[in-house]
Amino acid sequence: MEEKKFDVNSLIGFLLLGAIMVWYMYTNQPTPEELEKQRTEQIQDSIQSVQDQITQPSTKTVDSAITTVSPTDSVALSNAQSQLGAFAYSATLPSASANETVIENELLKIKVSNKGGQITDVELKEFKTNAQKPLHLVKDNNALFNINFATTDNRTLNTKDLFFEPTLSKNGENQVLSMKLKVSADQYLEYRYEIKPGDYMLDFAIKSQGMDRAINTTQPLQLNWDFKAYRQEKSIKTENMYGYFYYKADDDVSYLSFTDEDELKDVNWVAYKQHFFTSLLKTETPFSSANVSSTDLVKDEEKDTVFTKLFTLKAPLDMKNGELNYAMNWYYGPTDYKIFKKYKGTDIKDVADLGWGIFGWINRIIFIPVFTFLSTYMTNYGLIIILMTIIVRIIMSPVVYKSYLSSAKMKVLRPEMQAINERLKGKENAMKRQQETMALQRKAGVSPLAGCIPALIQMPVFFALFRFFPSEIGLRQKSFLWADDLSSYDMVAQLPFKIWFYGDHVSLFPILASIAIFFYMRMTQSQQMNMQQPTQEGMPDMSKMMKYMMYFSPLMMLFFFNNYASSLSLYYFVSNLLTIVIMLVIKNFIIDEDKIHAQIQENKAKPEKKKSKFKQRLDDAMKQAQVQQEQKKKNK
Repeated sequence: MEEKKFDVNSLIGFLLLGAIMVWYMYTNQPTPEELEKQRTEQIQDSIQSVQDQITQPSTKTVDSAITTVSPTDSVALSNAQSQLGAFAYSATLPSASANETVIENELLKIKVSNKGGQITDVELKEFKTNAQKPLHLVKDNNALFNINFATTDNRTLNTKDLFFEPTLSKNGENQVLSMKLKVSADQYLEYRYEIKPGDYMLDFAIKSQGMDRAINTTQPLQLNWDFKAYRQEKSIKTENMYGYFYYKADDDVSYLSFTDEDELKDVNWVAYKQHFFTSLLKTETPFSSANVSSTDLVKDEEKDTVFTKLFTLKAPLDMKNGELNYAMNWYYGPTDYKIFKKYKGTDIKDVADLGWGIFGWINRIIFIPVFTFLSTYMTNYGLIIILMTIIVRIIMSPVVYKSYLSSAKMKVLRPEMQAINERLKGKENAMKRQQETMALQRKAGVSPLAGCIPALIQMPVFFALFRFFPSEIGLRQKSFLWADDLSSYDMVAQLPFKIWFYGDHVSLFPILASIAIFFYMRMTQSQQMNMQQPTQEGMPDMSKMMKYMMYFSPLMMLFFFNNYASSLSLYYFVSNLLTIVIMLVIKNFIIDEDKIHAQIQENKAKPEKKKSKFKQRLDDAMKQAQVQQEQKKKNK
């Protein structure tokens, strides 16, 4: 090992920088006159500050520890009035306690606290946590909904610290809960919750009456919604990976990355997505602006096991004619495309991220309807995945046939192409060799691209299913064979240590999928070699690269899918297995190489068809390049 040499140039550079800094500080130090002027200005500022404190009333921030005040307790009432001003009235009402009111339907059980008038508990009745406990999206103060505002007597108050008066009523079959923060019998700020039967979406409204005399309307009211997402799933890594802050602003749906913040305009809704569950706030009157943020709380997967993300929203509320009037909606429920699309004109279906472009289209139009149809008749979701795989493979079998047919044709032509290579060796004949090869393929009715196109057609299906299976909530906590949850990894062995990128467990479905893809690639290697033209001088040997891929791809799948949804690994295992079977059937019972050879000879005997304009231009370009190459040889 070489010893580090002393860098003289670096030392000189540091000394020069130090000298420049000393010179700069010396030449820019204030003169005695400037120092005297600064002291005079500081004294004048101090005098002015004292005068301001004497002549102007102070802005008071209220202590959050506000308790119930008896109207007959003059001392407590006086203290409350000194803190709350006109809002001391709310502390004298019987509702001035941390009691909760329950509203519920078949799907949701929601508790709303008198203190703050906010939702303090949301239970999804049809779902359980990974530990098979009741699933709560909101519980134990993990969510905060608050409005910060200034009063006419220069106080700063927060609704989270004040007491609302509850009134529970009915609107047909709907339960309606009115929470009123009162400053008198007919002056109040109201939160209105309305829950409908069989619906995860609640109607929510923020209204005020006569509050222009209590709230300073010249200053904006600030709405805050903070939400710490509880871990609900088996794999905190996967749950965290699929958890995002979605929003619709400026008529465009987008999202924040794991730890990110942004300033938005014209916000219609924000959604806190936790892989399989979403908490969403929508407003009919868009927020004119908003500050949003997403913070990843999982720094160490072994220690940070309670929460996954912290989501925050800060948005001003505009008062019109001195009053608030916002019609909103809360959604607490599953991240399910089938449910989201029922809410027309909202675009919240984009929260169920099924992939962009053609991948999302394939999932929405094909795989979700097929999965939904099968799940109405079958309860074993592992068999549903296998049946879906069979359907996909049967639909794609013509593509596999086309690929194999092209491979067989190229295999028949391969001796003639090798003869051309032998006859036209050398770089100087590269152009002519390419021309004759293309002419032979064209005359025989063979296209080397015919084998690539089927593979390209299958790629969108591959990526669409890559997004579908990990996001389909119907697979959550559904078991199959040794996998206890098809939406998470299957585990057959727990490792006493953790392997980087692999994890601390062994999943069997990825192993089976890797073995299947290895034999599939080994089987198709000869097919790909048939499709490949003979190696030309100066070109890389593709056969070696294919051999490397045959070992590298299964290894990557083994590591990459060990922590992914077992349903995805099950699909790839069955898919590759079926593809191998289909290829064997095509090779041994459908394709006849003797007939293909006879057909190619027949095509070669026919007069050559008129070339397309593209092929004609390509041939002309190659001929021109060949002429230029021969001219260069002569000049040499």
